[in-house]
Amino acid sequence: MLKFLAKAGLQIKKATFYSLAGLSIAFKEEFAFRLEVLCGLIALPAAFFVGSTALERIALIGSFLLIPVIELLNSAIETALNRIDVAWNPLTKKAKDIGSAAVMLAIINAFIIWLILIIPHH
Repeated sequence: MLKFLAKAGLQIKKATFYSLAGLSIAFKEEFAFRLEVLCGLIALPAAFFVGSTALERIALIGSFLLIPVIELLNSAIETALNRIDVAWNPLTKKAKDIGSAAVMLAIINAFIIWLILIIPHH
């Protein structure tokens, strides 16, 4: 059991290192990700003032955090596609456009949730 826990601990440490490296790369190389982090510095604290219940705050924070998560996935897809071939290809364009659409839908989702909770209920 101790051997398993030691191995699990090492795996968690490695995974954390790789995850932090990915965040660092995304922050350095992806303008959209930097913009989302900047917006998060405003939006996440604001969620505690906008939301009046724990559930509302969870909805506000969760809807916002979904945006950079999908942005990271979109960037990973784009990077993998660029590694395969940087030449224009209709399938590459299709995949990149679909990834971009996923980010847009996450932004629309967050916007709607924030709008619903900001507008006072009558």
